[in-house]
Amino acid sequence: MAANEERSIGIVMNGVTGRMGYRQHLVRSILAIRDQGGLRLADGTVLRPEPILVGRNESKLATIAKEHGVDSWTTDLDEALKAPGAEIYFDAQVTSRRVEGVKKAVAAGLNIYTEKPISEDTETALELGRICRDAGVKVGVVQDKLFLPGLLKLKRLVDGGFFGKILSVRGEFGYWVFEGDWQEAQRPSWNYRAEDGGGIIVDMFCHWRYVLEEIFGPVRSVQALAATHIPERVGEDGKPYACTADDAAYGIFELDGGIVAQVNSSWTTRVFRDELVEFQVDGTEGSAVAGLRRCRVQHRSMTPKPVWNPDLPATEDFRSQWQEVPDNADFDNGFKAQWELFLRHVVADEPFSWDFLAGARGVQLAELGLQSAREGRRIEVPELTL
Repeated sequence: MAANEERSIGIVMNGVTGRMGYRQHLVRSILAIRDQGGLRLADGTVLRPEPILVGRNESKLATIAKEHGVDSWTTDLDEALKAPGAEIYFDAQVTSRRVEGVKKAVAAGLNIYTEKPISEDTETALELGRICRDAGVKVGVVQDKLFLPGLLKLKRLVDGGFFGKILSVRGEFGYWVFEGDWQEAQRPSWNYRAEDGGGIIVDMFCHWRYVLEEIFGPVRSVQALAATHIPERVGEDGKPYACTADDAAYGIFELDGGIVAQVNSSWTTRVFRDELVEFQVDGTEGSAVAGLRRCRVQHRSMTPKPVWNPDLPATEDFRSQWQEVPDNADFDNGFKAQWELFLRHVVADEPFSWDFLAGARGVQLAELGLQSAREGRRIEVPELTL
């Protein structure tokens, strides 16, 4: 193509009436790329994404399309997959519906980009990977937390050798999700029903797999305790329902190099930290605390020497003894950043490492986490191959 030539690419977006599909993927990613004038490729071509919206609620789809100036929308997935110019299928449906949608899109010859988890079990995830490989389509899985400014800074510290030998990682994620009785819940009710693919282990262990592996090293074992702290909630219809899925999980992961990671995930905790997720990393030469956006460090040479004395009030302001890691770069929305990489992968064949095998590893850790919780034991994490 000639330099500065425009090229459109149709993206079938299934599940855009949901919270993540609408807010992060449609509005803050695809429409944001469109509104910035497209995505410029290395050869000068400007790639212009054209969303084709798909969902089950016709009224919601029509409202979203009108509000954002999207011409193409339908409740018929088969129709959308045949749309002229459609090259990518994106799936943000509930997990239980994802496999069917992906298989239809592969059969139609579209490249696949999907939210995690890519399926409800590891074997199905691997099967999807093989189907896509054999069909010759390009695939990607959303792994958005790798693109958070705080974790990008943390990765920079690891790559620069700041920590010396890394000893441990401690993560805290979560917030209070209202039960739906006297205040509306911030999450959909299916999240709390195991039969609908809900549960915080299924939701979050996929994230922790790629965060731990991409920043620190491969996960070799898992030991988890799952809890359903709140047994009943009130659904969108105003009626009570039984919670059959875990709403909190307490995990210990052993990584290569003897690193021990502890990560608590909870929808039943009130926040007393600076951000909704924070990771503390301790090493022989220094420590860091990273969240969604911020990252602070304390080097060995600047580490104070506190003395335990419960009889006296604390005399040190421990938080003030840490230094802020500078941005040193402009950070875009993490979902949008990964979308741009995937679009370059599809059109310009640029590398993209977060494929369905990576997605299967996330499903595997969630599956093994649930098994560990049921059996009350540590479980080794075997290697996966397609």
